[in-house]
Amino acid sequence: MHFAKEHPELKFLLTEIGCGIAGFTVEEIAPLFKPAISENIENVYLPERFLNKIMNILFFSDTHCLHRRLKDIPPADMIIHAGDVSFSGEDHEVEDFIRWFGKLDYKYKIFIAGNHDFYFEDETIRRIQRMLPENAYYLCDSGVEIEGIKFWGSPINPRFLDWAFNCERGEQIRGHWKLIPKDTDILITHSPPFGLLDQTTRGVHTGCEDLLKAIKRIKPRYHLFGHIHEAYGMIQSGKTTFINGSVLNEHYVIQNPPVAFCYENGFMQ
Repeated sequence: MHFAKEHPELKFLLTEIGCGIAGFTVEEIAPLFKPAISENIENVYLPERFLNKIMNILFFSDTHCLHRRLKDIPPADMIIHAGDVSFSGEDHEVEDFIRWFGKLDYKYKIFIAGNHDFYFEDETIRRIQRMLPENAYYLCDSGVEIEGIKFWGSPINPRFLDWAFNCERGEQIRGHWKLIPKDTDILITHSPPFGLLDQTTRGVHTGCEDLLKAIKRIKPRYHLFGHIHEAYGMIQSGKTTFINGSVLNEHYVIQNPPVAFCYENGFMQ
């Protein structure tokens, strides 16, 4: 970098192929060239993949048929909903949410189902996807990559009464968490992990122990969830930021705003 600054008459082109020939990965080389950006060294040319991109994301969960009562929803590049779009999973409840969600003015839209959303248990991803515009995605133990960010979504919850997407704790639910790819950047589940933003007003931690173990193994940058309305908030643990985005309180009254955050994607972080 010093040499490039001292010789502005020269041009320096860095390529990913060149990194490989030199025996380095892109991840190893890119941070060394941060000064080219921070100090605006104009004669150094970097691959586009090196450059950080900012994705403004708006996240919320547990609207339970009150989605149309949400007012002044902030702008963002992407909006994500972590399930419980309905109250009792009736067809008309879910279909109204899908119509509303599909028309929201965001570049990208992602949602999953929750334990109230029985409608989705008997539907395929393909059929739900056909009900959505091209820039909206329904995830169900599935993923999508958008502008280099890898998302994975799952509606699965530890068994509680006879709600939708129930799984027994232990081997059965571990089977779902094993599906999460190791390179997931943003994990979206309806269930919280055990001990993190999962406490009820009675002081009971209802999150999933095996989900927490999977997160510690995978280390996604963000884990987005809902389910426990009264545990709304954000917390950092290790390399992961955990966000409970429930907009309703425990009395099913709108109380909390959607959570906005910026995801920086690139090798200059």
